[in-house]
Amino acid sequence: MGMPETMRAVRITMHGGPEVLEPVEAAVPAAGEGEVLVRVASVALNNTDLWTRGGAYGRPDDPEALSGWRGPIDFPRIQGADVAGRIVAVGAGVADDLVGRRVVVDPAIYDADGPDANPVGLMGSERDGGYAEYVTAPARRVHDVTDSPLTDDQIAALPTAYGTALGMIERGRVRAGETVLVSGASGGVGIALVQLARARGATVLAISSGSKIRAVREAGAHAVVDRAGDVVDQLRAAAPGGVDVALDVVAGDLVSEGVALLREGGRWVIAGALGGYRTTLDVRRLYLHNAQVIGSAMHTPAHFDLLVGLARRAEVQPVIAATFALEQAARAQEELARRNHVGKLVLHP
Repeated sequence: MGMPETMRAVRITMHGGPEVLEPVEAAVPAAGEGEVLVRVASVALNNTDLWTRGGAYGRPDDPEALSGWRGPIDFPRIQGADVAGRIVAVGAGVADDLVGRRVVVDPAIYDADGPDANPVGLMGSERDGGYAEYVTAPARRVHDVTDSPLTDDQIAALPTAYGTALGMIERGRVRAGETVLVSGASGGVGIALVQLARARGATVLAISSGSKIRAVREAGAHAVVDRAGDVVDQLRAAAPGGVDVALDVVAGDLVSEGVALLREGGRWVIAGALGGYRTTLDVRRLYLHNAQVIGSAMHTPAHFDLLVGLARRAEVQPVIAATFALEQAARAQEELARRNHVGKLVLHP
């Protein structure tokens, strides 16, 4: 049976609101040298989909510039970083026995070959992604999860959210017995941080709000403070001895007020700016306490290998909030932007 020549896909041709997501018939991409072709079973949504679509990342010389994850986007672009599926074809130089394997794709595009390479691009932003029936990926970036007990939807939930969370935990050097603060705890990365930090043996203190607090507790938080109140006062009451590591996707004022909560040698790890990208800092709270502020973008290949191990053993259980047909991508992104759900939203091509 030959491969079809065309596929259903959803792409963007410009920055804008959900209306710029167009369902189209596109050519099935060919696996190039060193690449595989994956038939997409599930593709999970992330905030990065919204921000790439909207051009929200700014540029070093112009924070307000419309830009993709690491610079201008080549349009048209098929979005979608988080793919679970099966390999259906391989390009030159790739072993045929990969065909038929169930895989998760590491969506990062790295600056080097080694295990500690930095991500400098992202599938769905710097190359076409998984809002489609088929997607290509470098063979070395697909990982066999055929035997994982997790569902395709759960596997698709892992790469960006759990990869980003594991990168934060590794860069923050979280150890068993430490007290860890998680901001934005009901979001995709937040729930992943709660689950992963708990699995590592940390005491998890989370910030969430309203109806989501219960879900954050169920994900493994030892205590949850309500964003609606005075967060720093509540945190002091919940962790009178301070915090070893803050795992923060909110930033903004939380950084300026929260760094004083760090214990001696504490680490404040930032991987998002949901609360705003400008912050002020009393640097005395850093140097007098040997504290660190650490930026963390996604994961390294070594971090992703750790994540795949967790997936194969089902040591984390991603929560799926809702699934949508591929053609409902715009509706799914609107739902994501509303932030009324806990867990991941997934498209089924």
